[in-house]
Order: sequence, then structure tokens, then C-alpha cells
Amino acid sequence: MAEDSQFTIILCLALNLFSSIGIVFSNKMVFKYYCFPYGTTLTIFHFFVTFLSLLVCLKFRVFQFKRIPILKVMPLCASFCGFVVLTNVSLLKNTVGFYQLMKVLTTPFLVVIQTLFYHQKFSKHVVLSLGVICVGVIIATFNDTKTTISGTLVALSAVLVTCMYQIWVGTKQKELDCNGYQLLLYQAPISALLLLPIATFTEDYIQDMYLPEMDTILMIFLTGVLAFLVNLSIFLVIGKTSPVTYNVLGHTKLCIILSMGFVFFKDQLNWKMTLGIVMTVGGVVWYTYLKQEEHRVQQTVESTRTKEFMAQEDPEKDPVAEKE
Repeated sequence: MAEDSQFTIILCLALNLFSSIGIVFSNKMVFKYYCFPYGTTLTIFHFFVTFLSLLVCLKFRVFQFKRIPILKVMPLCASFCGFVVLTNVSLLKNTVGFYQLMKVLTTPFLVVIQTLFYHQKFSKHVVLSLGVICVGVIIATFNDTKTTISGTLVALSAVLVTCMYQIWVGTKQKELDCNGYQLLLYQAPISALLLLPIATFTEDYIQDMYLPEMDTILMIFLTGVLAFLVNLSIFLVIGKTSPVTYNVLGHTKLCIILSMGFVFFKDQLNWKMTLGIVMTVGGVVWYTYLKQEEHRVQQTVESTRTKEFMAQEDPEKDPVAEKE
């Protein structure tokens, strides 16, 4: 049973890793090569495809439908919309370097929030490994970091909203006694509806007037399929591990994307970026080893408790009682 659980976690991590890398490069093609101008609209389309894909999964009994109070899901949906809006505003107000620097803060912010408000405990070595990862990412992505007070406030708000979204993805599954499929079935359409007015006010459909050709439509549809896999795997990974582990996976993806950009798109990769990537990968390996050790210790403790419980439930028969 434990092995099946470990295998499932590895499968979910791999699904998120490959689908996320795929959607980064496919989105890059949609925006850069096909000149698609509507970022928020594309996000809405992604959630629409996610919702339809989940209905297909429900039809084929991949998971069971569970009725969930919509008000209980609203904080999760609102936090995602806040994440989309604040991330876009942060990119407008800040340089890419400062945006990346603030994005790294998501990991330490998660540790602090979960420790203070959710009574989550992190060992000293785990915190140190996370520190190595964050420093590595900063070295790999650090460049121009010019900003303003308003830009800093927006970036910090984006980090906080991102943290709450990731935390709620995990806690809501426990609170509502549901799995990732069941929760995402509600979150996807609600988030899409909440984003509709935002897209209407922020994206000029008339002035930009974009009529996609067939190859563009096919590429956009591909991003929708990948978005479904990304969205589902986020819920599965956080539900089966933790928001911090999901963030570590995110830093791993960044290293792979930077390396693939160098190999396939001839992006620049200097010694500083190489050092940062190596440092990040080292931190990820260390973190993975520590979590494996924690899991092994937990399994040992649970096994011991089970044996003690079984011994209490099945005591040796009383010899006197046997004679009677």
C-alpha cells in the first residue's frame, strides 16, 4: 500500500513536470510566433477545457461526483483570479528580474505561513535545503531588479495570494473530504466566470481584432489540453504532498526550462545561470532525500503502532478461561 502511494506521488509529480514544461513552450509559441494577444482570455479557455475534460473523466467514472457547497470553494477561486491579475500587473510594473526575484519568495512565505497559522513543522535541514534551492534560483535568474514602491507592493501581494491559493488547494481537499478531481470540477468553471469581466475590461477585442488561422487554433487547443493536465496535477501533487513540495517541483521545472531554452531556442546560458542551476538541482536532491527519510521514519512509526494495536486487540488466551 505504501509503495502504491509512493508510485502515485511520483506519477503525479512527473505529470506536472512534463505538462508544465510543455505548456510553457506551447504558450510561448502562441504568444510569440502566432501573435495571440489575449492572455487572460487564454486562461479562461484553459479552464473551460479543464472543466470539459473533467466532465469526460466523470462520464468514464475516473472519479465520483461529490456535491460541494459553492461558498466553500469561492476563496480558492477568488485567490486564483487574484493570482492571475496581480501577476500580470506585477509584470507590467516591474522588470522581469525583479518579478522572478519576488516569485522565489513564495517558498519561504509558504514555510512561514504554514508554520504560524497551520501548525506545520519543518526540520532545520529541510529549511536549509529550501534555502539552497531559493539562492540557486536567484543566482540563475538575477539580472535587472529596478522597481517602485507600488511595484513592490503589487509583487508582494501576488506572492501572498499565490501562497494562499496553493495552501487552500491542499486544505480544502481535507476540509471538504474530496480529491483533486472533485475540487477542480468546481474551481475551473467558477474561476473562468470570475475572470470573464476582468478579461472584458483589460483586453481590447475590437482594437486588437485577432482572427486565428487553423494552425493557431490547433496550437491553442493543444495548450488547453496541457492546461488540463497542469491544473489537475497541481491539485493532485499538493493534495498528496504539500504546497512546499509543489514549489520545489516548480524550481526544478525552471532549471529544466532554462536548460531547454539554451538547447532548443539558443537562449543565453552564462556561467552564473549554470552555477544557479547546479545549486538549485543540488538543493532539490537534498530536499528529496530528506522527505524520503521523513516518509521512511513515519512508515516505521505507523507500522510499530499497528503491531502494538493488533497485540492489544488479540491478547493471549487466559489459561484459566480455557479450562472452564
